[in-house]
Amino acid sequence: MTRNPLDILFVGGSGVISAASVTRAVAQGHRVTVLNRGRSTTRPLPGDVEQLTADASDHDAVDAALAGRDFDVVAQFRAFSPEHVARDVDRFTGRTGQYVFVSSASAYQTPPARLPVTEATPLRNPFWQYSRDKIAGEDVLVRAHREDAFPATVVRPSHTYDRTLLPTTGGWTDVARMRAGRPVVVHGDGTSLWTLTHTEDFAVGFVGLLGHPLAIGDAFQVMGTHAPTWDQVYTWLGEAAGVPDPEIVHVASETIARVLPDVGDGLLGDKAHSMVFDCSHLTALVPEFRPTVTYDVGAQEQIAWFDAHPEAQQVDTALDAAFDRLVEHARSLPAAP
Repeated sequence: MTRNPLDILFVGGSGVISAASVTRAVAQGHRVTVLNRGRSTTRPLPGDVEQLTADASDHDAVDAALAGRDFDVVAQFRAFSPEHVARDVDRFTGRTGQYVFVSSASAYQTPPARLPVTEATPLRNPFWQYSRDKIAGEDVLVRAHREDAFPATVVRPSHTYDRTLLPTTGGWTDVARMRAGRPVVVHGDGTSLWTLTHTEDFAVGFVGLLGHPLAIGDAFQVMGTHAPTWDQVYTWLGEAAGVPDPEIVHVASETIARVLPDVGDGLLGDKAHSMVFDCSHLTALVPEFRPTVTYDVGAQEQIAWFDAHPEAQQVDTALDAAFDRLVEHARSLPAAP
């Protein structure tokens, strides 16, 4: 359903998740303003978009850029702390009809006690500070709505990707290893289910919530039902890269986290567990939300993009060496009886 034209501010707007939503909002006739640093050339903004330049974390610069401006909707993609959200509540009170906070599905109970996950699933992630900060941001909005009727909507995406963001632990390093005939490391036993959502599918659900009166004061998870195993994700990526049967070596998530602490929190606090979702709460308001892009297609799109952009084919040599150590460790373990 297309709503009456809205004045929408996107804070962010050029990222993996947000860019397709900006494009869809413009296509539906909304008047779109984007506030960001203006540095992205990977995802250019549509020509009809008004661009304001400021770092979203520089509150004085944001206040200056938005001085005297009101919006029907503010879509906040760049708030990662409760302090930032609280500043937004002060900034936009009386200046917007809806404030949409992009939280994260990683805020849900981890590991989940039962599947599928719904909006009623408890919010608790003891593994990942990023997720706890998103939960705290949501708490700010719950209080602001309850006590002062601040028009908040919370959106929780899961793993959303576009042509530029490979979903595997090593990104392009994994593709380079596959193409060189070397093994890739997959956490756990490779059978956990992981929901992957193409950014253009996400945009249908997200933009459908903008300006919707029944979305105020509520939370919605926005993701598809497509949940392949991690072995399938790596296999599809290999097939798209011309390696139809990549060698996969399974390593315990806890071991990977010890060897690669930079990815450990996100692995133990998110990807190590099966995550599938029930989005009926969203589709009750946005019936046109029917994700169609599965990752076997998404992987082909990604490899085509990377092959056309050799400058993006960056191999992380430290990560590559760590994968070799993990493979050696896995092969040294006694075989299961």
